[in-house]
Amino acid sequence: MWVKIVTFLLLFLFTSEEACAEYVIKSVQLIIEPGNSVERGTNVSLRCQADVSHSLGSHPNYIYNFYKDFKLLNTDQTTDRLYIPDARMAHSGTYKCEVVTKEQKMESSVIDLTVKGLQTPVLTVKKRKLTEGDNVTAVCTAKGEISSLTFFFSNGLQVLFTEKTESYQVAPQLVLTKEALNIFCFYCITLYSSIKCSDNSNVITLDIQELEITPNITVNPSPNVVEGDLIIFKCIVNTTYQINSDFKILLIYGQTMLSLTMAQKDYYMSAKASDSGEYECISRLGGVSKSSAMNITVKELFSMPALSIHPAEVFEGEPFTISCEINNISSERIQKDEIRYSIFQDQTSVINGSKYNGIAGKASNGKYMCVAEAKGIIKKTEMDRFEAKVLVSKPELSVDGPVIVNQSFLIHCHSTNGSLPIIYSLKRDNITLNRTKVSNPHEKACFLALITTPSDINRYVCEAENNGQVSSKMSERLHVTVIVPVGKPLLTVIPVPGNIEEGSDVTLICNIQKGSPPINFTFYEGSGTEIHNTIVQSNSASYDLTSVKRHHSGNYYCEANNRANTLIKSDTITVEVSLATWKKALIAAFCMMLVVLLVLFIVKRYKAKRVVVNNTESVWNERPLDVADQDSLGSTNEGDVEYTEVVHPQPIDPMRIPLKKGTDTVYSELQTTQGNIEHVNHQGLLEYAELNHDLPEPVD
Repeated sequence: MWVKIVTFLLLFLFTSEEACAEYVIKSVQLIIEPGNSVERGTNVSLRCQADVSHSLGSHPNYIYNFYKDFKLLNTDQTTDRLYIPDARMAHSGTYKCEVVTKEQKMESSVIDLTVKGLQTPVLTVKKRKLTEGDNVTAVCTAKGEISSLTFFFSNGLQVLFTEKTESYQVAPQLVLTKEALNIFCFYCITLYSSIKCSDNSNVITLDIQELEITPNITVNPSPNVVEGDLIIFKCIVNTTYQINSDFKILLIYGQTMLSLTMAQKDYYMSAKASDSGEYECISRLGGVSKSSAMNITVKELFSMPALSIHPAEVFEGEPFTISCEINNISSERIQKDEIRYSIFQDQTSVINGSKYNGIAGKASNGKYMCVAEAKGIIKKTEMDRFEAKVLVSKPELSVDGPVIVNQSFLIHCHSTNGSLPIIYSLKRDNITLNRTKVSNPHEKACFLALITTPSDINRYVCEAENNGQVSSKMSERLHVTVIVPVGKPLLTVIPVPGNIEEGSDVTLICNIQKGSPPINFTFYEGSGTEIHNTIVQSNSASYDLTSVKRHHSGNYYCEANNRANTLIKSDTITVEVSLATWKKALIAAFCMMLVVLLVLFIVKRYKAKRVVVNNTESVWNERPLDVADQDSLGSTNEGDVEYTEVVHPQPIDPMRIPLKKGTDTVYSELQTTQGNIEHVNHQGLLEYAELNHDLPEPVD
């Protein structure tokens, strides 16, 4: 019990001490002994030296890692040394080490280690005397070498075999020919940045006995034959090897294998002209092959037949002839009358003979072939297509886009049927204007034309031909809609400008002398404000202005357009809207009333001058009311005022300054009161009069 407690305390104290210890790695250095460059077989030591500072009394634990070509090498990380006994070139490379503590790590600088020299390999074989085609085991050994090695077996400059292995030894089975007499081996090793190869091994000379299996090729009756002759091929080899089951003899012509059993039987063939060429016999035993060849020339028994069609171009309904002919024959073997001919149409025989006559048409169209046969030799021509040409059909005329007077347009001429090429001619009043040839299907002849009147369009026709004038076909006359551009429009105003009063209705009429409907009329006022637009089928259009006002006065014009897209503008007309008649009468009456009032005013003034008073006295006239006055006063509630002008003559004093005649006005007011006279104002009738005084006027 006490022992466990003590052990626990010691472990705790040690752990606590380690936990509290401080470490500082100052530097790490990799040391290679005995040096950075050594010879093959040297014992090499790599030491990782670390300079570490730590707290007093602590015992730091280090982890050491060694790297070659930046890959970790060691598994025991507690020692600071890495040993490489019997170093080889495979150990060459780039090395570094690393020291790791609890929370720190540091690497050394990189150092290159070079191990010089490769082991020279040793070559051995089990036997040196061989027969051509035998296998031999060759062993190449580079004892002590490690890493991935690539071995090479060579015969001079010729590489016989290669093999890559992790072992220092390879032992392949080599199949050698008689040329492989001196063989050697070597190997190569791949380092981090280069490839190093060893010296060549010892050379071994082999004694290889040749296999006598070269075939002897013979041809009967001769290498030069005529078509139809029977040719016999023989491939002869030493019978010693024919008992071997692996032994084979082949007969080859070009890329074609004619026979695989030439060792057992001959090869028979009926010669044809296409059989001329090189024939080869190949004998094979194991991995050894021998060959011999012979050229065969086969003369034609008769030449390839030739198929001809006359005439070269035939139209439907015309006669034609198909002939089959042979130009050359082997006269020593055959006569021309021994050759049999057949003519086929689409694989069906149409005649047994060398000539076929027919009438061109749809039934005669097809692929024709000629077959010639003699002494078992059959020759066929290539298929030759025959198709009767079709006479051109009646052409049709059409136009591209709208036809507008005095504007160019395109006329198309096309025949639905007819063999190409077809020649088209555009005519006007039987005069040829232009010609063109069409050689592509679905292509149409295209002509540029111009008319000055709508009736000109019917003067055009088109002629088509594809077999001279005998095949000529004429189209119908061209009938299409012709668009006449609009003429200059004329704008008319009703009623006539100058007779337009406020409140009246005004009609604007836009008219053209020519133009194909529909016509688009547009009315404008002022400087270009559109007020109305319409499309009509006639040559005129109108627009009504109802109950016009003075603001309707101004300039008006119209524009006309149609599918010719030629916009024409009319001249501008000025419209002036005058006052209404009743307004004129009202103004006249008002003026007359003003005149009447002015006359009355003058008359009043004139009556007032009849009252004459002295220029120094006031005029106050009071008189009793008579009965007539009472009646007069009784008829109104207000008094009547009467104005009278009185002229006073004055004596003229010649010694005085000239006087200017003056006028004094005396106002006389007559007032009446309805009722009894007692109730009349005691003043009665008051009368004021203007008195004229001849007062002196200053003289300038």
